[in-house]
Amino acid sequence: MALKKYKPITAGTRWKIGNAYAEITTSTPEKSLLEPVKKTGGRNAQGRRSMRYIGGGHKKHYRIIDFKRNKYNVEATVVSIEYDPNRSAFIALLNYADGEKRYILAPQGLQVGTKVVSGDEVAPEIGNALQMKNMPLGTMIHNIEMQPGQGGKLVRSAGASAQLANKEEKYAVLKMPSGELRKILINCYATIGVVSNSDHNLETAGKAGANRWKGIRPRNRGVAMNPVDHPMGGGEGRASGGHPRSRTGKYAKGEKTRTKGKGSDKLIIQRRDGKKLTK
Repeated sequence: MALKKYKPITAGTRWKIGNAYAEITTSTPEKSLLEPVKKTGGRNAQGRRSMRYIGGGHKKHYRIIDFKRNKYNVEATVVSIEYDPNRSAFIALLNYADGEKRYILAPQGLQVGTKVVSGDEVAPEIGNALQMKNMPLGTMIHNIEMQPGQGGKLVRSAGASAQLANKEEKYAVLKMPSGELRKILINCYATIGVVSNSDHNLETAGKAGANRWKGIRPRNRGVAMNPVDHPMGGGEGRASGGHPRSRTGKYAKGEKTRTKGKGSDKLIIQRRDGKKLTK
């Protein structure tokens, strides 16, 4: 993908690095695959604010994405590559041979007019979905199921991919984007390729208003509050606030957040920090 650096003709464009959207082929989404998204403004069912710093933002529709890829052995043609306001990756519109249309996450390098298919006996080519037991070792994959038939849950953000490192009886060993080595049931489906829009992390908003368009309101620091409002607040002058912690007093750095004895511990071979889990 290509990035676009703006000329500093305004304060907002001085630092802005945007997406050139070179891969995007249309700006009009498929109407039958849209659903409305109702904004909450951070309020719960009682109308009380349960999440701060949320509100406003541009109106948008949800694009119904086929994470399951369960239309087996039916060839589909890529009609367009589109922008999706609900995710960092681009999406691809597929037109199946029987006339049905579905959106999928667009892998890097997928072109309009390409044929893709999902099933047990399909070739491991970009955009095809198949069980990991039928993939060659070293394959880069995304949209990975955790349970057969559940639909893809892992590796779905822009530029992400996991690598099929090994096969052990009923498990496939994957190297995740975080560096973690873990086992997934080998008859789970995954899609071949790397997720599109790999330079997403290099984009720069350029101005505060760009976050307001996303529905993100200004966030004030805990050290700038009073002690009644935050554990890090108060003090004479510009106090550091002590150990970083949340509004409720929970430590923000260095504390383990994974549940001890979690069921999936036995499926993790090596953590992302390089430490091997003890059996």
